[in-house]
Amino acid sequence: MTTETIFYILIAGVISIALAVFMYGYKAKQKGLLAWIFGALRFISIFSILLLLINPKFKSETYTIEKPKLPVLIDNSASITELEQTENVSIFLEKLKNNKELNNKFELSYFSFGSEFKESDSLTFNDKNTNISKALSSSNEIFKNEIAPLILISDGNQTLGSDYEFSSATSKNPIYPVILGDSVQHIDLKISQLNTNRYAFLKNQFPVEVIVNYTGPTPVNTEFIVNQGASSVYRTNVSFSNNETSKTINFTLSANSVGLQKYSAQIFPLSDEKNKINNSKYFAVEVIDQATNVLVVSNITHPDLGALKKAITSNERRTITFKKPFEAVSILNDYQLVILYQPDRNFATVYSEIEKLNKNTWVFSGLQTDWHFLNAAQNNFIKEASTQTEDVQAKVNSNYGTFAFDDIGFDDFPPLHTEFGSLSVTVSNEEMLAQTVSGISNGNPLLATMELNGKRNAIWDGEGFWRWRARNFVNSNSFKEFDDFIGNIVQYLASNKRRTRLEVSSETFYYNNNPIKISAQYFDKNYVFDNRASLNIKVRNTETEELTIFPMLLRNNYFEVDLNSLVAGEYKFTVSTADESIKSSGDFTILDFNVEQQFLNANILKLHRVAVNTGGKAYFASQSDALIELLIAETNYQNIERSEQKVVPLIDWKYLLALIIIALVSEWFIRKYNGLI
Repeated sequence: MTTETIFYILIAGVISIALAVFMYGYKAKQKGLLAWIFGALRFISIFSILLLLINPKFKSETYTIEKPKLPVLIDNSASITELEQTENVSIFLEKLKNNKELNNKFELSYFSFGSEFKESDSLTFNDKNTNISKALSSSNEIFKNEIAPLILISDGNQTLGSDYEFSSATSKNPIYPVILGDSVQHIDLKISQLNTNRYAFLKNQFPVEVIVNYTGPTPVNTEFIVNQGASSVYRTNVSFSNNETSKTINFTLSANSVGLQKYSAQIFPLSDEKNKINNSKYFAVEVIDQATNVLVVSNITHPDLGALKKAITSNERRTITFKKPFEAVSILNDYQLVILYQPDRNFATVYSEIEKLNKNTWVFSGLQTDWHFLNAAQNNFIKEASTQTEDVQAKVNSNYGTFAFDDIGFDDFPPLHTEFGSLSVTVSNEEMLAQTVSGISNGNPLLATMELNGKRNAIWDGEGFWRWRARNFVNSNSFKEFDDFIGNIVQYLASNKRRTRLEVSSETFYYNNNPIKISAQYFDKNYVFDNRASLNIKVRNTETEELTIFPMLLRNNYFEVDLNSLVAGEYKFTVSTADESIKSSGDFTILDFNVEQQFLNANILKLHRVAVNTGGKAYFASQSDALIELLIAETNYQNIERSEQKVVPLIDWKYLLALIIIALVSEWFIRKYNGLI
């Protein structure tokens, strides 16, 4: 309390005493003990009320002892089982949990990681991928402002994410790796990488690249072979030595049959190899008999055109050609989709030919679009354009139901440039993206699709979307999300397939270490997306005839199911609705590949570098006692005494109010009892 507050309290005490003496000591009718009781009660009530008016504030300090944190990150991937280290993990964890001295010094917390990072409740060692980088980054974020040395229990073999040695550089606390595995180098041949196209065109050759590695002390000769079914389609002899431990094998295979073609690549194992699982790898190529050809007609050069080319050709089933308007007229019929970028009067003959051929179109407009011409050249939309410009951003229409697409962060993308004015779509359409200015909708569509008499069209009003593709890369370290978004639109516009009420999207093959997902959209009789529907998928293994039924879950404007629980094999599926007899069937193949079975040793050198770079020290699992002793003896990790100061005003002290009530009520009862009222 301040000196001024104390002074006010003293004055309040003097006033309270004076009033009590005046009322019950000077000319009072009561004498003796009763006068003293009334005087005391009146003093208490007056003084308490004055204290509430003054409302002094009291400070209190509480002290707490905080232990340093000790997060323990445990590798829960299948490679720990392959290296026969699960028992070592269990023994070390028991030592951590049962060491009283360690637990008295540190607050231990346990996390597991494989594909994802999470608190550890149980360990299964069956995760199909290892993301050490994500585990270190997440732990660093959780304990960024605390003293928290980190124990990393892992073999150091990462199959997913960025380089964890780089991620560990941002750690503010030392990392103590516990290495699962030994340093003995076993003789091993393995296919470390196999690259090929996902799609190939019928009667064409498609390239295959295989990287084979050898670990061993002596030169060896072996054979590499690729089989399709029971027949061999490629073979070659391969030699390795101490100086030449890696070979890259490049060859081509023929795409002679339409559909999914499955192959197995194998490097024949040596007689004394310990791990023979990594000697073979399965791969598949879908052979198609035609590609989607897209023609882009533009009279100008613009970075948007480069972004379109990259996005569309990211799928090898699509080709793109750029032409000037006068060059495009004679070849329009060779393409399934015509993209018209910022049309002007030079496009007059192009539009006339498009009308004759009934071609699907996608119009991009911007600051160089001649809207007077464009409004007259077609009847799908009209814009009352002006000479002024406007910067607009996108807002997703969550009710868009023509096909499924993901929100890739459109709200945060840079603004696009367009001419100021009202844009109206005059035919039946669905708006995918709406225009917003400073977060407020201006009533114009940014991207809308329309379908009339079997012809599909779209309008995109805004230039500069090349920045969207760049921003997507900054956000996710990949162009894939933006490219897939553009690809979905191209796929819809380039197809004249009749629309059904149940549309299912799936791949022809999946690898079992990647997400296996099938999505579907269900529409009511007016072809409006129905999010109230109940969809199930029946999946049947064609080899074992085992039938499994999964519910499909609603995800924004589509339904989705995760089938990662299925084993490798060939499957047929049927998606059906609960209320109506509408079904859609298909098939897919799951290829067997367990990346966690490819490792023979721990990545000892990298784990040692992580320890050195962060100020920690690496230990093998057999040296776990030495790590515990070091942590206990380390003087840099001490308890922290934290103080917390609270300032409490007297008006919040409810007991003072109770005291006032008790004093006044007591005085009233005593007066009543003595017949003074």
